[in-house]
Amino acid sequence: MTMSIRLAKCLSKNDSHFDTVRRPGSAGGLDAAPPPSIPGDRLARTVLLEDERGYLVAVIPASHHLKLAELREQTGRKLSLAHADGVREVFRDCDLQALPPVGMAYGTLTWMDDSLLAHEDVYFEAGDREALVHMRTADFGQLMADARRGHFAHRVM
Repeated sequence: MTMSIRLAKCLSKNDSHFDTVRRPGSAGGLDAAPPPSIPGDRLARTVLLEDERGYLVAVIPASHHLKLAELREQTGRKLSLAHADGVREVFRDCDLQALPPVGMAYGTLTWMDDSLLAHEDVYFEAGDREALVHMRTADFGQLMADARRGHFAHRVM
């Protein structure tokens, strides 16, 4: 299994405790999905946003929708979804469909929805379509210590 170089360096620098989980059907296929045993509220999804001030990474549970108006209010910024070129620019060593949540490792301000810390463990993209990183929530919170926190995601009904 491969992992983004920046993510690997970030995990090493933070002495993070983690393991990796292979995606079913991950032999390079674009249809690779998280294992069905992983609840969506424990899978961190990374969304790249932008405005005239630059990029911002929002990290929310995969089972939730990003409430952009609420994030705009909390950040005081006029954010919109970044274009694919922006995603390629920021996450150069990642598959566009597998962005890790550590925007800080990519020099990007990061906001994390606090609902990701409500469970005992968290999964997130490793930068490729083959594997997910799995860690205890306490370790994930430590990894994301430089991220700002708020509540800007709501469960999909």
